Amino acid sequence: MTRYLQLILVLLLGSGLGFWVAHLDVTKLDSDASNEKKPLYYRHPMNPQVTSPTPAKDEMGMDYVAVFAEPPAATGLSPKPGKILYYRHPMGAADTSPVPKKDEMGMDYLPVYEGELAVSGQIQISPEKIQKLGVTTATVSQRALIRSLRALGSIEVDERRVHAVTPRFEGWIQQLYVNVTGQAVKRGQPLLEIYSPELMTAQQEYLIAQEGKQTLQQASAQARDTAARLAENALQRLHYWDIAPAQIRRLQNTGKPLETLPLLSPVNGVVLEKPAVEGMRFMPGELLFRIADLSTVWLLAEVFEQDSGGIKPGQVVQVQINAYPEKRFNGKVDFIYPTLATETRTVKVRIELANAEGLLKPGLYGSVILATQTDGGTVLAIPDSAVIDSGVRQVVLLQKDGGTFEPRTVKLGRQADGYYEVMEGLMSGDVVVTRANFLIDAESNLKSALDSFSKEAVTDVQAPAEAAPEQHQHEGH
Repeated sequence: MTRYLQLILVLLLGSGLGFWVAHLDVTKLDSDASNEKKPLYYRHPMNPQVTSPTPAKDEMGMDYVAVFAEPPAATGLSPKPGKILYYRHPMGAADTSPVPKKDEMGMDYLPVYEGELAVSGQIQISPEKIQKLGVTTATVSQRALIRSLRALGSIEVDERRVHAVTPRFEGWIQQLYVNVTGQAVKRGQPLLEIYSPELMTAQQEYLIAQEGKQTLQQASAQARDTAARLAENALQRLHYWDIAPAQIRRLQNTGKPLETLPLLSPVNGVVLEKPAVEGMRFMPGELLFRIADLSTVWLLAEVFEQDSGGIKPGQVVQVQINAYPEKRFNGKVDFIYPTLATETRTVKVRIELANAEGLLKPGLYGSVILATQTDGGTVLAIPDSAVIDSGVRQVVLLQKDGGTFEPRTVKLGRQADGYYEVMEGLMSGDVVVTRANFLIDAESNLKSALDSFSKEAVTDVQAPAEAAPEQHQHEGH
């Protein structure tokens, strides 16, 4: 009997415990159901652009996906105060929606709150977002714009250092000492041995005048003066014919005319031309040798007309020759030619280069690095990375107080050394964005576009909400 009472007691306790557990589960389920988030709308499982306010199935029988409002904690952003006016495209396209929506990539449209349209043409960005975008700025200031440009050219002979060897009397080439084009010669080095009847006659006249001068020592003063003038004139003729002083002294010391005389090199240089041939007859003024002094050479560079204005005579340049890629040669601008080549629209610039080692040979090809500077010293300038060029206009983003940015149209001048000259639109001390400006500009352009029809957008959003009750009332009747 006792065991039977124990069994009944256990059954009663189990039933009571089950009742309370079931009651607790139902209460929990009811609480969870009441706290369950309600979806904003339902979207197509394969096409996010297709939405429905109620649960639905697509053409393949798949359920539409519920879209819920994400809590502020999920995005890590603090909720914005104010009423949501509409939703805008997340990538900056000029597209708005009165209800939450996703773009073609599945990204949620961003809400636009009251108060965001307070200042037209400006955009407000939080300090956290500025840091995340990596925004950097620069101050508009005065600076000298120095632009480095490269021009091509070739090595040429310095025209001022070219010498032509031309005798001033008639004769024959008895012997050639320098008979190879390109041979290096020294100043005073014999080039050839010449024979000339005119030269022989001039020597004899000088010797006769000298002998008469000695004979007439006891004669009258007039006779002595006449003999002295004859000797001096004969000697001066030898000087005019470029007879070397050493040869004249030899003539004076020996008292005998020289049958042949050497023709000497006038400079140190290289033989560029050698029309002289052994045994040939030459006439007064005929070219026998052309010798160039290559201790200094020219580089004739072609500079485009738009770059020629900043080049000044005397400025130092660097030259690179293709034959010596590891070397840099220093030179200076010696002359800017006054004419423009209409075929190539270039101006010829002459660079003077020292050639002590003889590496710079005429005809070698090379390039010159020229630094051009703006006239008048410094100009108002900004980094070229700050400019957003649409092809029609140039815009910079001007930083205001409190994380506000304003697009500003500017007029630019020359570009050099990573900077633009600012002619209009900015003042010294203004701060412009130099990095992430394209991202800010995308939002700024969107905001300017939204500002232009913000009132219409708000009206379109509010009108359906106000018209809906009236529609239901008519339907009710």
